[in-house]
Amino acid sequence: MKIVINNCFGGFGLSKEAENFMEGKWIDGEDIHCDPELIALIEREGADKVGASYADLRIVEIPDEATDFLIDEYDGWESVIYVLDGKIHYAEVANGND
Repeated sequence: MKIVINNCFGGFGLSKEAENFMEGKWIDGEDIHCDPELIALIEREGADKVGASYADLRIVEIPDEATDFLIDEYDGWESVIYVLDGKIHYAEVANGND
């Protein structure tokens, strides 16, 4: 499973162009971090074009077999913690999704 996180202090945010593209593409309350259209947009256009100027969006992958996951956030910096085979793991952040 792919998940979009912010990899810096400041917070998750989309550029104006990405906001316009994503408008109406997800239901209120749905977690945008896992939105397949946002993930495809980042893979196609690059994180620099999709993320807001204060954000460093990255795609992390966790195993499909993970039984649960949590997006942990501290001052806008996000990380993913997941459970696999009853053990807690931390998702690795790739150097770039640009």
